[in-house]
Amino acid sequence: MKNKKIREIILGKPLDPMKSETRHSMALVAFLAWVGLGADGLSSSSYGPEETFRALGAHTHLGLYMAVATAVTVFIIALAYNQVIELFPTGGGGYRVATKLVGPYLGLVSGCALILDYVLTIAISIASGVDALASFLPLGFQPYKLWAEAFFIGLLIVMNLRGLKEAIQILLPIFLGFVATHLVLIVYGIVAHASHLPQLVPNTMAETSSLAGEIGWAGVAGMLLLAYSQGGGTYTGLEAVSNNVNLLAEPRVRTGKMTMFYMALSLAVTAGGIILLYLLWDARPTAGETLNATTFRRIIASMGLGGELVNKIVLAVVLAFEAGLLFVAANTGFLGGPSVLSNMAGDSWVPHQFRYLSTRLVTQNGILVMGVAALAILFWTRGQVTLLVVLYSISVFLTFAISLFGLCLYWWRHRKDARWVRRFLLSLTGFIICAGILAILLVERFTQGGWATALIIAAIAGLCIFIRNHYRETKRAIRSVDRVFANQPFGPVKEAVDPEPDAQTAVFIVGNSRGGGLHALLWVLRMFPGHFKNFLFVNARTVDAHAYGGEGALEKMRKDAARTLEYFVDFCQSHGMASASYIGFGTDAVEEVTRMCEQINHEYPNSIFFTSKLIFASDNWFTRLLHNQAALAVQRRLHLEGLQMVILPMKV
Repeated sequence: MKNKKIREIILGKPLDPMKSETRHSMALVAFLAWVGLGADGLSSSSYGPEETFRALGAHTHLGLYMAVATAVTVFIIALAYNQVIELFPTGGGGYRVATKLVGPYLGLVSGCALILDYVLTIAISIASGVDALASFLPLGFQPYKLWAEAFFIGLLIVMNLRGLKEAIQILLPIFLGFVATHLVLIVYGIVAHASHLPQLVPNTMAETSSLAGEIGWAGVAGMLLLAYSQGGGTYTGLEAVSNNVNLLAEPRVRTGKMTMFYMALSLAVTAGGIILLYLLWDARPTAGETLNATTFRRIIASMGLGGELVNKIVLAVVLAFEAGLLFVAANTGFLGGPSVLSNMAGDSWVPHQFRYLSTRLVTQNGILVMGVAALAILFWTRGQVTLLVVLYSISVFLTFAISLFGLCLYWWRHRKDARWVRRFLLSLTGFIICAGILAILLVERFTQGGWATALIIAAIAGLCIFIRNHYRETKRAIRSVDRVFANQPFGPVKEAVDPEPDAQTAVFIVGNSRGGGLHALLWVLRMFPGHFKNFLFVNARTVDAHAYGGEGALEKMRKDAARTLEYFVDFCQSHGMASASYIGFGTDAVEEVTRMCEQINHEYPNSIFFTSKLIFASDNWFTRLLHNQAALAVQRRLHLEGLQMVILPMKV
């Protein structure tokens, strides 16, 4: 069986990016976006409320403040991020906000933190999910948990390489099962103990006053703030919508806001409701069980569904959905991470290959990198959820704080806007909350993994700066070449000359640089004077994540490509040379160029193909990684087809 056929079986048949119905069939409506992007935040209710409640120690009645604060904070951050959706409707989230509103280097820090955040989203969700499944299995399974985690990550990689909507549709029943079972348990648990609610508030106030008498009000505030910060993972995932607005169905801003509302409402109800259940059902830590499992066991037993076996089965189903949702949450990393890498590639912080789409129109390179990085972190930490949570929360709230600081600056600079006061105060409130949580986490957890987060983000940022400096030097060199050829005079001929199919034909594969194309043309005219009668120009544009994400971006790409080719054709015809152009669009430029060259050779059998290639003074594996080596790949493909191609070196 051929490799191409095997690839189609695993990943599905290629999609045509130029068909308008393809984009619409892939775009996510608000409900599917809630499933695909909201699972990250919702799944953190499996461990976030418990971390908050445990941090209170013996003073569990203070949990009422945590339940209210959790629900309120979720909506504050969600409303603040609605502004990001409005201001940046093509996506990019925290990275784009920081870059545009604060500066490129703080944007880089935000982007690096986001990449780590999404890698850890995958790692912690898979590790927690496998831990939940392992609780139903014999102890002998424990040594194999890491390999099970590796298997599930591999499975998610394949699902996402097939396409994001396919992955979401497969995971949809798990997501809905979690929402349904937990909503029933929360509502029933609150209603069944509704008689305790009137005493809950006065008891909490009395507990607070008593504690303040012992440690002072400052001590109480510190305890609440620390517990609040411990459960900070509850708010993760809220930024996923603003990062991936480009994946949403039109109108994107409205769809994004609806998705954010679904996420905030479901997360506030679930996380706040679970903390309230802990209080009403007097939850106490039990060895080998999560607080959720302990609390749900008592609630299910009170429902009168049947005997002990039935109760165990129901609890197993609830916890299985909890584990399943954690796997769905891991999928968020495969949606958001490649999107951030794509935006950073557009600004040349990471290799440009991260903008390229596969035949299934997903950012394949980004998906693979996120999966491999998650595997590396899992094996490094041995899947220890406690350590992963520390790394995770710090990276998340670093991004939150930078983004909300950027929004504060934006509204301060736009004080003429009638809405500025309300929006500024909302952004400022969110910034204070997120910066406070970040500071506490860094101080309290620096020796328990916080240092590793800082080191990883700094290392990624350093590598990004090195990559961007290389791309800047390359662009500067290409612009200098363009300037050399910019003054090439056009000839006096006004009438077009049509190519003759049987004449000797020089075919030039050109890109965005006019200098590169003219360099190849003038070299051929000098080396083969009077030999070639036809001069054809071929340009294949890569439909990448940026071109495919924005409304009208494809049309702009068509016009830019046509303008470039028109310049070369006009230049040749002004000198009395027969000339024509060919243009193609696809996710793989090499494949598209090869296809057009074969077509041209059929129409003009006496063709020789030419292109220019950048030659670096210090060529090494790193420069080859940063540049796609398309010229060599096309030459190899054409030589296999028996077509002649010459690569002309252009030193930079």
